[in-house]
Formats: sequence, C-alpha cells, structure tokens
Amino acid sequence: MRRTWIVSVVLAATLLGACTDPSSGPEAGPPAPASARPSSTTHQRPAATAPAVDPPTVLYLGDSLAMENQEVLGTELRGRLHARYTSAPHSGTTLCDYLEGSAGRSLVPASDKAAALVRKLRPDYVVLQFWGNAWDYTPCMDGLTHDASKERYLERYAADARRLTEQIRSAGGGAGPRIVWVLQGPDPISPDRVRRVNALYERRAAGSGDLVADAGRTVSPAGARYTWAQYLPCDAYERAHPDYCTQPGGDRTALHRDDDYLHFCLAPTTSTPKPCPVRSPGILRFAREITRVISREHARTD
Repeated sequence: MRRTWIVSVVLAATLLGACTDPSSGPEAGPPAPASARPSSTTHQRPAATAPAVDPPTVLYLGDSLAMENQEVLGTELRGRLHARYTSAPHSGTTLCDYLEGSAGRSLVPASDKAAALVRKLRPDYVVLQFWGNAWDYTPCMDGLTHDASKERYLERYAADARRLTEQIRSAGGGAGPRIVWVLQGPDPISPDRVRRVNALYERRAAGSGDLVADAGRTVSPAGARYTWAQYLPCDAYERAHPDYCTQPGGDRTALHRDDDYLHFCLAPTTSTPKPCPVRSPGILRFAREITRVISREHARTD
C-alpha cells in the first residue's frame, strides 16, 4: 500500500509543467529516431512497407502527458497503421494555448498552434491530450483555477474546447480532420474535476461528430473508473511482454512513481520536458487505446 501523502497545489503545478529526462531508470526505452529534430515538434515518416490503402496522417497535441507519451504513440501508430505521424506537445499547456489568437500569452508558439499545423499537415486525425490545467500554470487561462472557481473553470474549458474544434475544422477545410479527445485517468486530489472534464470532452465529441479515446479507463481499477491507483494488475499484453509487468511475482504493474501521482513515466521528472526514456506501462496503455480507436475508425471509413 502506498504511503499516505499530501500533495500541495505548488507540487501539482510543478509536476504539470515538468516531464522526464532522467539519467537512469528502470529500463532504457528505444532510442529516439535519427530523424527527430531538436525541438518540441517531431516528424516521423511511415515505414517503407506501407500497405496499398492510404495510411492515416495523425497529429498529436497536448500537455506534459503528451510530451512523455509522444514517441510511444508514434511507434504504435506506425506499427499498426503505417501512420504518418507528427507530435507537437508542450508541457504545462491546456486547450487555450493551442488556440490561434493567444500567442501573446501562451506557452505554444504560433507555428505550433492547432490550426497552423492542420493547414500545414492536412491530418486525418488530431489527437488532443489535455489533463485540464487547473493550477494557473499557463497565462492563457487568465488566472482562472478549478480550486477557486469550479463552475467558471469548467465554463471556460468548454468554451475553449468549442473554439479549438471550430479552428481545427476551419483550418482543415470541408469536414476537416476528425478530432480524438483523450479521456483522462483519475485525479487523486479532486476526482470530480477529471470526471467533469471527461464529460465535457464526451459532449464536445458527440456535438461535432468526433471521437473519444478512453485512455484513462486503462489506468483505472476495474469497476472504479475514477479511483486513483499507483499499481494495477498486469493486463494480457503486459503478461506476454514481461518488461511491462513491473512486479510479475505479484501480477501487478506500476503506473506512477512514488513521488509523482500525475505522470506515467517511471523516471524522475526534470525541468527539461522530453519524451519518456524508459518503458512505462501507463504510457503504453494510453498509446494502445488511442491507436485502437484510430485503427477502428480508419478501417470503418476506408
């Protein structure tokens, strides 16, 4: 049983703004592609053995969870769909950071705004991974926090989700790309916040004909969707791939470090945001669920 702990608002903000760059960890993951650029945006090309059916083009945007997930998601999408994949996450961000017109008080540069990248890349799918910045970390939230004003926070978040959908649609022309809203895992500090943010994503997807990937379910206990857990039973994939079943003797695997309830990278967070460099079951669970949703939809519409 994990020790009882108290997490302050300051720690939460620090964790949301940081990602992983350890010098060592449980086990080194695959090296970064040789073609990866030294910037927040990485471009990865499809494998040479791409199938006759056109592979999808996927754009991945988001916060520090997306930052740590990005290479694993790219590997899954390329391996299953031969996808053309681009990721442009920025740690500490939320929906408003990716809106055009917010460059002056945003953590995302104009070149990486959602609409700008959609115009440039013409993706079939835009995956949006946002925990829901609730601690006044990014200036585009204008100081609005969930702790101080829950209803205003959710109203603002819903409005930003609508505006971001509209900007992505407009930039894509015609029907525009399909948006994949990633549902979040449990929040041990304020469980109801994530529940309501996820409901907001589901309503937004239903209202605009977009998709939902319930990645958060894969890191939640069975029958307890919004109960936080540091460890869960190993799933079938993890049992078949023991590197991802961190405690095979107990048939359970670690999702979080002892000192980080939010991120899924099993390596220390640092001030320099980078993709997670170690094998981490929570990250793989997220990536596989997002890939499953896109794969199912792509097969249906091809």
